[in-house]
Amino acid sequence: MDKTSPSPVVVWFRDDLRLADNLALTNAVRSGQPLWCVFIRSAGQACTTALDWWQAQSVQALDHALRAYGGRLHLFTGQAEQILPELLREGGCTQVFWNRRYDPAGKATDTRLKAQLKQMGVAVHSTPGSLLHEPWTVRSKAGQPFQVFGAFWRAASATAHYPAPLPVPPSMAFAPCQALPDVQILPDAAVQNLPGWAEAMRPYHAFAEQDAHAQLHDFIAHALQNYAQDRDFPSRDATSELSPFLRTGQITPAQIWHAVAAAGAQDGGSKFLSEIGWREFAWSLLWEHPDMSTRNLRPEFDTMPWRVDPKGLARWQKGSTGYPLVDAGMRQLWQTGLMHNRVRMVVASFLVKHLLIDWREGERWFAHTLVDYDPASNPMNWQWNAGSGVESAPFFRIMNPILQSQKFDPDGAYIRTWVPELAGLRGPDIHTPWQATLFQPTGYPSPIVDHGVARARALAAWKAQKNEA
Repeated sequence: MDKTSPSPVVVWFRDDLRLADNLALTNAVRSGQPLWCVFIRSAGQACTTALDWWQAQSVQALDHALRAYGGRLHLFTGQAEQILPELLREGGCTQVFWNRRYDPAGKATDTRLKAQLKQMGVAVHSTPGSLLHEPWTVRSKAGQPFQVFGAFWRAASATAHYPAPLPVPPSMAFAPCQALPDVQILPDAAVQNLPGWAEAMRPYHAFAEQDAHAQLHDFIAHALQNYAQDRDFPSRDATSELSPFLRTGQITPAQIWHAVAAAGAQDGGSKFLSEIGWREFAWSLLWEHPDMSTRNLRPEFDTMPWRVDPKGLARWQKGSTGYPLVDAGMRQLWQTGLMHNRVRMVVASFLVKHLLIDWREGERWFAHTLVDYDPASNPMNWQWNAGSGVESAPFFRIMNPILQSQKFDPDGAYIRTWVPELAGLRGPDIHTPWQATLFQPTGYPSPIVDHGVARARALAAWKAQKNEA
């Protein structure tokens, strides 16, 4: 680093891969010093999940955006607690800017780094950036965290005032960042070492910040008005598909909130914003229960007699259960990294209640295959389906996958899209192909378990668990 030049400040990007409405970036620019924009991949991190793949593409999209302003995103691999102090020391930097993380591992790393950097004389500017409400801020009148979403969202909405989203800084100055002796700056190609199955998802996705906003505007223009009525029908283009962008931060909840509020879509807008609220509620729960992905929040479920069924689990994962709506959802997940929200509930209920397999197996599979995998929402939703969460559907409410199919995919359009073996079926046979008389699909399996038998088994297990508890 040229000692006569102003020392740079570091902007450490994590789950905030955007230029607009990025308080850490904006504050760094306001410092008047040139920027080093940095992204750090964990040492030895194997890119094996759909989220790894999505993040790698999103990191490159941010790099391209920064290049348009004369900068770039410097990619490092290693331990952040080693790389960041060394980078700051090498550059003579006295300030680092980041937006806060709330997941247990990220929070722990940031806490240790703050202490380490403070001893070095480096000022850490940590700001909110991924939620409307930081997880500890929405509390009951008694100062306790909420256990029920309705009460949480009423309290959050009563005090809702979200400043207008920040624009992209009008100008940014950058400093050159040389490779450090013990730290490798990754070339663009280095983030491409990803599993082949993930690359097959590429036609279904775009990754840049402007793509996120184009998606939001399209949703508002064409689907928001009827969102409350259409959102449960997977063959309709009625959902926002913003969750991957929210996960890695190409768009913020505040940007979504202001755009939806400006649209004034009444019932549709209110319902959609409550889904943003559900995400906020999940993060408040994870803050209080950092082991939410592995521990039943209702202890009585610790005695649930789950079945160990590797073959059944594999059939569910591959979308070969013999129940068309379940299989369509699981195949959509594998091919695209996404699944319609109504179908997510159906497939989760099927795993937990029809197959009586521990919800944690489903949580792990979704963590592997979802491009929008969220460490708060995913375990909370699985516990909701299993009945083991603080707010959850009762276990004895068992979704009938046939009735769900008939109600929410009545003409079978969604099923035919993802289960081509059934494309020749017409009418009600699409929902129960094992009962078809005019056309027998080739290669499609019989139901893995009879619905009535599975329901009785699940209820018996639930009653046994209650007696044990």
